[in-house]
Amino acid sequence: MSSFNSKHERRIALLGTAILAAAALTAPRAIRAQTIESLWYSTSDSLSTASFLAHAAQISIVSPQVFALNARGVIHGAVDPKVVAAAREHHVKLVPLVMNPGFDQAIIHKIITTPAIAAKAVANIAALCRDNHFDGIQFDIENVHVKDRDALTAFMRNSAIALHKVGCTASAAVVPRLSDDPGPTSYHKWIFDNWRAVYDYKALAESLDFISLMTYAQHTGGSTPGPVAGYTWVEACLKFTLSLGVPPSKISLGIASYSDHWYPSWSKKDGPRMRGGDISYAKAESLLTRWNIKPTWDDHDKAWWATWSNAGVYEHLWMEDARAFAAKADLVKQYKLRGYSVWVLGAEDPRVWDPPSRRYSGRAKTSGAPR
Repeated sequence: MSSFNSKHERRIALLGTAILAAAALTAPRAIRAQTIESLWYSTSDSLSTASFLAHAAQISIVSPQVFALNARGVIHGAVDPKVVAAAREHHVKLVPLVMNPGFDQAIIHKIITTPAIAAKAVANIAALCRDNHFDGIQFDIENVHVKDRDALTAFMRNSAIALHKVGCTASAAVVPRLSDDPGPTSYHKWIFDNWRAVYDYKALAESLDFISLMTYAQHTGGSTPGPVAGYTWVEACLKFTLSLGVPPSKISLGIASYSDHWYPSWSKKDGPRMRGGDISYAKAESLLTRWNIKPTWDDHDKAWWATWSNAGVYEHLWMEDARAFAAKADLVKQYKLRGYSVWVLGAEDPRVWDPPSRRYSGRAKTSGAPR
C-alpha cells in the first residue's frame, strides 16, 4: 500500500510538472515589458486619414476629432467609414473626441452649468459610444474659464459613470500647466484663467480611465515665436501633474507632430501683425528648401529652429521631427507612463514610423531639412 502510494505520488508529481511546462509554452508570459499605448489623433483632412490607413498597424488608439456638442447637449458629427474599417481590421481601439465646437467658451459654460442640458449631454455621449460600438470617448473640451472648474469635473465624472455602464472607456485631453501660479504677465494670466487652470487633474484621473496631457502648443500664433513643445517645458508640466498625485498609469503624454511658422501679415480687419500657424513637417521642409536654410538643433528644448529674412523682415520656424518626437517619447519610458497621445496624423515626419535604428540615418532629400 505504501509502495503504491509512493509510485502514485511520483506519477502525479511528474504529470503536474508536464502540465505546468506545457502551460508555460502556450500561455502568455507573466512577466513582460509594459506595452506603451500609442494614441494618435486624426481629423477629417485627407492627409490625416491617409496617414492612419498607412500606419494603423502601429497605433493602439485612434481618436478622430469629429464630434461636437451644441448648446442643447446634442452631438453632431461622424467618423469616416474608411477609418472605422481600418481600425477594426487592425484591432485599433476607436475612441473619438467630443469637443465644444470651435472651443467656444459660452457654449460649454451653458452645457456644464445647466443641469438639464448637462444630463442630456451625458446621456447622448453614452448613447453615441454604445450605438456606434466605439471603444470609448475622449473629451476635448478647451477654453473653459477657471470659474467652471468644479462644473467641468462633475460633467466629466458623470459622463465617465454613464460610459462605463455601457462598456466604454472615458478619457480627456487636458491643457497642461507648470503650476497653480497664474504667472507674471497679462498673457500668462489670460491663458491660465481661460485654458490651463480649469482642469483638476487628480479628480479627473480618479474618474476617468486616463488623461491625455496635451504637452504641446507651448507657443502659438498668439504668442512670441518659440518651441511647439520644448523638452524642458514638457517635462516640467509632467512633473507638476505627477506631484498632484496623478498615477503615471493614468497619464498619456501629449506629443506634437506639427511645426510652427511665424510671419508678418496685414489685413483690413487686423492691420499689420505677426501671425503664427501650425504646419506639417512636409511644409516645414519646403520652407527650409525655399529659403535654402539649414536649421539649428536646440539641445535644451530638443527641437529644430530657423529664422530668415524675407525682404528684410524676419520669419521664424520651430520644427518637430522624428528626433524631437523620440526625445519626448523617452519621457514616457522614464516616468513609466501609460503611453503617449500625438497631435496629429498627417503632420508628422514620416520617420517617426521607422524603427529607431533607421530613424535618423541618411541625409534629407531637401538641402536644408535636418536628418
